[in-house]
Amino acid sequence: MENPLPSPDTSVTSETRRRLPRRVRRVLLALLVVAGALGLVWLTLPAQRDGTRAPGPPRPPAPAPGAAAPAAVGAGVPASLPGLTALIAERERHLRARPADARAWAVLGAAYVERGRRTADPADCSKAEEALRTSLRLLPQEKNTDALNALAMLGNERRDFASARAWGEAAVKQAPGRWTVYPPLIDAYTGLGDDKAAQRTLDRLLTLGRSPAVQAKAAAVYWDRGWREDAAAELADAAAAAASPAERAAYLEQAGRIALERGDGEDALRHFDAALRLDPDQREARAGRARALAALGRTAEALTAYRQAIGNRPAPEYALELGELYESLGSRPEAREQYGLLRTWAGQDEEAGVDDEVVLGRFEADHGDPASAVRRLRAEWARRPGTVVADALGWALHRDGRDEEALRFATRATEPAEGGGVRNALYAFHRGVIEQGLGLPGAARRHLENALRTNPAFSPLRVPEAWAALRALGEPSPQEVPAGVVPAR
Repeated sequence: MENPLPSPDTSVTSETRRRLPRRVRRVLLALLVVAGALGLVWLTLPAQRDGTRAPGPPRPPAPAPGAAAPAAVGAGVPASLPGLTALIAERERHLRARPADARAWAVLGAAYVERGRRTADPADCSKAEEALRTSLRLLPQEKNTDALNALAMLGNERRDFASARAWGEAAVKQAPGRWTVYPPLIDAYTGLGDDKAAQRTLDRLLTLGRSPAVQAKAAAVYWDRGWREDAAAELADAAAAAASPAERAAYLEQAGRIALERGDGEDALRHFDAALRLDPDQREARAGRARALAALGRTAEALTAYRQAIGNRPAPEYALELGELYESLGSRPEAREQYGLLRTWAGQDEEAGVDDEVVLGRFEADHGDPASAVRRLRAEWARRPGTVVADALGWALHRDGRDEEALRFATRATEPAEGGGVRNALYAFHRGVIEQGLGLPGAARRHLENALRTNPAFSPLRVPEAWAALRALGEPSPQEVPAGVVPAR
């Protein structure tokens, strides 16, 4: 016979209490007495000097720095730098004992790639390649998606986007339902200037879910297409939903870059500072903070911030930026020192297979040999005909006195119909100066004004040049006004 349900005016707890045996009631009473005694003991503990009570039992130890890193690396999200270092040390110890563990080699390779990206240490790229090739020798690529995906990441880090595309496409073909294989492939297509393929791949990725990492990748694609508000919204959502401080800091840094490119230095600085509070090892945020301070006219602070950024992450592009800031202040010896560091670090990158040709081309165009810049960037265009290379090559051609050819590349970098959807003040400035050199005052004025409207502090060296070019162009002449348009009086 089933037990009857309690009536509406009788609770389950009251029924249980009424039926408790006498022995159980005595035990419960004893427990209550003990609990009360413990409370009295706490109240009578001697106070410490700061007014608090003496500490109770020790808390469980905090997780080790590398505890979350394996999950983060495997899930395709940013991990903390101490976590990556601890993970690498743990995998290295494991592999000394079990050198035939192909999957451990793949994890180690991916961790090297991520640490190299964060520190700009080219040695990690070489270590990553060795680990990943070992993984593929032990486990064929038909069964080794982890190694394929990490090799795509490595190709992107080296800016060898053709290689990254090949490995990324192989990984997607092998595991189409695994979302982590799509972001490296999107980066590879973007680097190669194949914006349609990047968008198609993002669309496939979005069908698998919208995690914070996916939203951050969508933001990057949207920004490249000129969808600035969509990009900012995706990043705000990604940062709010991030699972760890390191992950959230990475998305805040990305949001800071977007704010700075939109010309909002104060907002950018807030994002970079917030990222650094969450993750002091967020070295890209340190460089971003330096850029924001320079844009706000806080030059002394910017110089200090740049020196800190370079000390933590010796990247050639940071040396170029700091050198140009020194040059804008008339400090040429300090600028030359940074340009020397640029060449040194680029040489070290080259030895590790990292491609710095765009940075070197920009440097040679403005501060060295423009003809050398054209040669470098033509070769780079043949390897990866994307927006970044189009702008750099167009500017190098202008500096070498070839404005007609330069305009073709500048147009490619700035016209959405040509693939240059990103709204970049430097690109617009380059195009405006080239058009001015070709005797196209209307177009030149439009693009120079667009540059200063997009970001009024886009470069400490080039902003004064943009204003000078606009003054030289003067007001539009009657011949420049389109038919049917009455100039305002």
